[in-house]
Amino acid sequence: MNKYLYSRRQFTSSLIYGTLLSTTSISFLDDLKSIDELKWINVQDFGVEGKGWSDTESYYDRLPQKARGIVRDPVWELSKDSAGMMFRFETDSPNIHVRYSLRKEDLAMPHMPATGVSGLDLYAKDGYGIDRWVSVVFPKEQNIETPIAENLSQGKKIYSLYLPLYNGVNSLEIGVEPNSLFNPISPRKEKPVLFYGTSIMQGACASRPGLAIPAILGRRFNRPTINLGFSGNGRMEPEVASLLSEQDPCAFVIDCLPNMNDEMITSRTGLLVQQLRDMHKETPILLVEDRSFTNTPFFPKREEYHYKNREALWSEFEKLRNQGIENLYYLKGDHLLGLDGEGATDGSHPNDLGMMRYADAYEPVLRDMLDEY
Repeated sequence: MNKYLYSRRQFTSSLIYGTLLSTTSISFLDDLKSIDELKWINVQDFGVEGKGWSDTESYYDRLPQKARGIVRDPVWELSKDSAGMMFRFETDSPNIHVRYSLRKEDLAMPHMPATGVSGLDLYAKDGYGIDRWVSVVFPKEQNIETPIAENLSQGKKIYSLYLPLYNGVNSLEIGVEPNSLFNPISPRKEKPVLFYGTSIMQGACASRPGLAIPAILGRRFNRPTINLGFSGNGRMEPEVASLLSEQDPCAFVIDCLPNMNDEMITSRTGLLVQQLRDMHKETPILLVEDRSFTNTPFFPKREEYHYKNREALWSEFEKLRNQGIENLYYLKGDHLLGLDGEGATDGSHPNDLGMMRYADAYEPVLRDMLDEY
């Protein structure tokens, strides 16, 4: 038996088993056996995609162990959320189960459901090779063992399992039927798109992990992504920029303005871009304006805030171009959530509609960047 595959769970009491034998039909027991007999695959043995560093304190962390004490404590704590990680595999099992343990007891937030905060989200390629949503876990406790998809159509399929956006993972296993095929798919070798930003980038308030902006764009480009969104703490800090420069992506996306003001933007944008450019002479860098709050027309101070932030970022962008920084791109923010006011949960954080609109705005710019690169 493969060392990564684990046998069926045993009944904890022979008395219970004897009672079942004496009172239950053989056909029911056969059904029970087929459900209970699973082979379990430890995801960590094969590796997740979307993880930038291998030398992490815990396997499903987003920043390396050395970042502790270098980045601010809130950034370090948020780096233990598994946002952006995914595991790809192929199986013909008609039933797929998951068994995982979460770091935090809080499974949901007031404005974001447990499915997005702490759930696992399953996609599969359809007959045309397009990734389509299959199912999501509804977390109700910190340690979860549950079917994620049952009675699937026959045949082998390639699946992608997205990890929680706002909770960390201690352990994760996938269970399939004992006689089924299971092939883990190694993380892709293509250079990823690296996203650095705020709670919006981390995934608030997507209803499922697969609906975070980097996940949507990863499917559209069929390319790995790294999600380094830090809720409330995407601030273009030099300590974080130094860590970013250690990566080797096909593009850097910097979407930090929702956590900054015009003074911070003016003082930090040029330094961040220069830190990245010192290590990556040609890699495209995209600077993104902040989105407009969906209720901005009713709050003049919000409109002023957006105006100052955008003016500051555009000014820094122009300075950098005048200094000869090439492969530098810019995305305006007024349309990121759409123009009808329906793209956010709380005026600020995208709902699922808003996430799709963000991805729609990003896609053509990233295509231009990657084509030229």
